[in-house]
Formats: sequence, structure tokens, C-alpha cells
Amino acid sequence: MADRNNEPKSPPAGGGKGTKKNTSYWFFILVIAVIIGINFFPTAPTPVSTTWETVRNTMLEKGDVAQLILFRTEFKVDVYLKEERIENYPDLVAKGFKNKSAGPHYSYKVASVESSEANIDQAQQTIPGAKEVVRDYYDGTSWWDNGLVQLLLMTAIFFAFWLFIMRRVSRGAGGPGGVFSVGKSKAKLFDRESNVTITFKDVAGLAEAKQEVEEIVSFLKSPGKYTKLGGKIPKGALLVGPPGTGKTLMAKAMAGEANVPFFSMSGSDFVEMFVGVGASRVRDLFKQAKEKAPCIVFIDEIDAIGRARGKNPNMGANDERENTLNQLLTEMDGFETNSGVIIIGATNRADILDSALLRAGRFDRQIYVDLPELKDREEIFKVHLRPLKLGGDVEYAFLAKQTPGFSGADIANVSNEAALIAARKDRDSVTKQDFLDAIDRIVGGLENRSKVIKMSEKKAIAYHEAGHATVSWLLEHAHPLLKVTIVPRGKALGAAWYLPRERQITTKEQLLDDMCSVLGGRAAEELVFGQVSTGDQNDLEKATKQAYAMVSIFGMSDKVGMLSYYDSSGQSDFNFIKPYSEKTAELIDAEVKELVTAAYARAKQILGEHQEQHRQVAELLIEREVIFSDDLEHILGKRPWAEEEDSPKPTNETDDVQQ
Repeated sequence: MADRNNEPKSPPAGGGKGTKKNTSYWFFILVIAVIIGINFFPTAPTPVSTTWETVRNTMLEKGDVAQLILFRTEFKVDVYLKEERIENYPDLVAKGFKNKSAGPHYSYKVASVESSEANIDQAQQTIPGAKEVVRDYYDGTSWWDNGLVQLLLMTAIFFAFWLFIMRRVSRGAGGPGGVFSVGKSKAKLFDRESNVTITFKDVAGLAEAKQEVEEIVSFLKSPGKYTKLGGKIPKGALLVGPPGTGKTLMAKAMAGEANVPFFSMSGSDFVEMFVGVGASRVRDLFKQAKEKAPCIVFIDEIDAIGRARGKNPNMGANDERENTLNQLLTEMDGFETNSGVIIIGATNRADILDSALLRAGRFDRQIYVDLPELKDREEIFKVHLRPLKLGGDVEYAFLAKQTPGFSGADIANVSNEAALIAARKDRDSVTKQDFLDAIDRIVGGLENRSKVIKMSEKKAIAYHEAGHATVSWLLEHAHPLLKVTIVPRGKALGAAWYLPRERQITTKEQLLDDMCSVLGGRAAEELVFGQVSTGDQNDLEKATKQAYAMVSIFGMSDKVGMLSYYDSSGQSDFNFIKPYSEKTAELIDAEVKELVTAAYARAKQILGEHQEQHRQVAELLIEREVIFSDDLEHILGKRPWAEEEDSPKPTNETDDVQQ
């Protein structure tokens, strides 16, 4: 699958709805300023309670009083001392007063304003220091001095600050609407006004799968064509296939082609930290879809909510994912009808989906989007190479043959990597060699010629890779060799590239030949050097897995019999009990060991019979570092099975990691 480099352009900044001034930040700054002001610029301490006798006999006698304020409504008198006399009173210092601290400093209660005035008049007549005291009156009360007003104001400030924090937190979970829209659907709507430029013309390869998807769009464009004979429009289709094959791209093409609303969202968008949010979003999604019907709803990575439900749920537990799935099942084929709403799902893990989700009436069709074949890869290259400036030696058919097993995303990566390599080499166009270098870079990793390798190690690597090449060249069913290299790439110190044949089924003889060629490197090390190394780890892993598959999955063992212990449904992955007894397990292990040992002995026999040719291949590999199939044909002769070989399909590379 492929697409052009013409993704929808994002709207210009500041366009559309315009830019709204965000006042929440200014409010946050104001709250912080109030808090700082309260802490760093505190108000004056409260006055100390006293009596008239203390004021008369102590403060007025010493001449420390500067002002007296009589409150007509509260029946009290506030006493203001002179600034330089405040620290002479320990009770004021303990309260936090200092010299020049604002008053009032003392306060005392009176029975009436008249009696208080009489006492003050008498004191001013008899006490010399009291004559200079200023007497004032206050008829009302300050609203700020009211404790209830202060409490209400601080409560309002705290509530406003809490509301601001909650809005900021809930915005990440519930979207722009805050906590009140947390249950709303996050689906993105594409309609006639949306700038979606991808169409079915931009989808290359996979003609059958594309035809199925095109038919769904045709259902919505002209439903009468299909319903006039009594048929019903399918309710849903599930796109299944490996990663990178273009499932999401097909959905984008549907959005570009359809003249109906297209809702798109990911399966993970339904799941949130709040209980019940997933089911609420499913309901809201289908509510919007019914209002826009006829329409298409696309759920990418549907396995995030469609995983098979457990048979033994925890008692008292609330599984949010299962609740979301139950609501989705109800909406897709429940009591209410969703006429005109077609559900498209995409996943690469269909084996773990719930069976209720896959039944007819919900997902009526399962469209398998497989890895592209040779012809499909050629079409995909034509799409991805359009924007590149190509050299005259670039051929689409050749590139398709060199990339077996690549997905559409891999081919897009190869095309981009080739352009980068050409630019790095200051070329005016992208050449054939740039594409070959890009393929090697992606499959094997980056070349690491600066890695220091001893000559003895280099020789061991060369004979190891030559062993792979020689054995595979002399076996009838081994995959055709493309090239061998001892240039380090990534973690691998050497590698052999193969172009496997086009096989729909694989026989036991073909599997045994493949296993023998894989063990050719270890056999070469033992025959030439009389010892083995840790570089055989990757080969042994491949041979062991293949042998276990032959015995326990494909039923290719006479002793174990025609039994397969593989569970294609994937349910056994969560089961800790083996599907066979301990005695059968011992028999399987013995059969696997016998298969690997026989393949290893066969590889040693082939190398022993062609010892001189093996040495020549290894020496040529040490000299050139990279050799191709033409070099092996010159040394070992033409393969007698070359004329019967099919066209190459998925890629396979033997990487040997030296530790």
C-alpha cells in the first residue's frame, strides 16, 4: 500500500475561529499575588485587650498615649500609643508589635460612650501627660474587619483556585470541554468540507482488498443498486493484516472517496482512567453517527477494546475495557437499528478479538490485507518514487524483486532512505546502487567498518559465512543465495542474503534443507578450526525453533505422530498447562535433538566433500568482503536446480552475531 506526499495541509495559525485570549493564566497570577501578599506583607497584629484603669494609671500617667478612638456603635475604645513607646510594653512585643507599628495597640470595652467621655475628660484635667491625647469618634464598622466577610472572601479565592486547577487537569482527560465532556466521543469527522486528498488511486496493490473497500463506499453512494433485490447493506467490515500493509491508508482513501461523513478514532480513545467513560463515548459516537447517517465509522486498532472477555472475572471488580466492549456490541447489533451506519475496524491481532465481535451481523466481512506480492510491490514503488528524481538505471521490476516480504511501509522507508543516501553522496539523482544500499541498511543495519576485528576473527567469520553459502548452494531445496558479506552491520559481523522461492506450502524435505544450510556455518568452523564459537547462537536458535515446529506443529515426526499442539485461536497463550504429557514432552525433545543432529551431520558431510571449493569461497570473501551469486557459480558451478526455481518471494537473511 502506498500514498502520495500530499497529506492534508493544516489550517494556518490564527485562521478559522480566531485566537481567544486566555484569561485563566491572569487569574492564576492574581491568586498567586494575593497569597504572596498575605504571606510577605501581613496586616497589623490585632490589638491587646485591656481596661480603662490600666490605660489611665499606666499609659496616660507615662504620657505614652497618642490617640483614643471611641466607637459609638460597638462600645469600645481603641488606644494608639506613640511610635517610640511601643516596645516598652512586653505584651505588645509578644503580640508582634514593634516601634512604628500601626495601631490600634490596645482596646477596651465601655458601658457607654458618655461614661467613657467623662472618664477621659477627668483624666485630661488631672493627669499632665493626658492633655495632648487626641480624641476621635467612629460611627460605623469596616467591612474588612468583619470576620465573616474575611472568611467568605478567602473561601471564594480558594474555590476559584481549585476550580482553575480542576479545569486544567480535566482538560487533558475530557478534551476542551473539561470534566463535563469527559464522556464525549473523540472521533474526528471528515465530510465534504474536509481537505482529505487521499483517494483509492493512491492505494497501490491488493486489488481484492481494495475492491471490497470500494464496494462499501459504493453501498453508501447508491444503496438502491444493492437493496432493490432485497439485499441489506453490510453493517461492518474488519481489516486484518500485518503492520504496515496499508489498513489505515485504506480508511483514509475511504474518507477521501466517500461523499458521506466519515468518523475516525482509535480504539485506545475509548479507554480512560474514569469508570464508565468508555461506554459513554461509544454511546456518544453512535449517537453522532445516527444523526449523520448514512456514514462510516472507522475504529483503528480495535483490539484495544475488542480483546476476548475473560471467563472468570474478579468478583466485585469493574473491568472498564469489558464494559466498553459490551456497549460496542450492543450498539453494533442491539435492540435498536443503526441503519446507514457502517463500522470499519482495523487490527493486526484478529486472533485475540472476542468471538461476539466477529460474528455475522456485526462484522459481516473480514478483509485480509496481506503483504504485497511481486506485482503489488512494483505498483507500490511506482507510487512512492513519483516525487524522487531517479537515475536512468532504476527499474521498478528490479526493486520489487529485491524487496521480498516488504510491506508498503517498508517500501516507503526504502524509497526515502535511498534518497537520503544519494543526497549524502552529493548525487544529482537517486541511482540503482542507492536503492541497494538502502535495502541493505534496512535489512541488515548500518555498516560498521570502523569496528576493530582481529585477523583471526575475520578469518573465522569468512569461513563461517562461506559454510552457509556453500551448503545452501549445493542443496536442492535451499533458498537461492543473493550475496554474502563479512562487513559488520549492526550487531551482526557477517550475513548471507537469500531470496526465498515462491512457496504456498513447504514440504519436509525443504524444511530439512533449510535447517542444514542454517547449520552450515557451525559445521564449517568445526571442520576448519576444530572448535566452535558463540557466533553460532543465531543459527542454533533458528534450527531449534524450526525443528520444534516440525515435530509439535506440522506433525512431521514418525514417533510423535500426526499431532499438532498449536492453538491458532491464541487462547493457549494464557494457559500455564501444556497440551501434552511429560512423557510426550520428552519424546518431542528427543525428536528435535535427532533432527538437528542429523542436519548438522549432513552439513559437515557436504563441506567435507567440497572442502577445496569451500576454502576458495572463504578466501575470496576475505579478499573482497562481499561476494555475489556469480562468484559462487564460478567456484561451485551452476546449480542443477536453477531452471526449476520459482520467482523469489519473502526475504530471509542469516545474521551471525559474534560475541
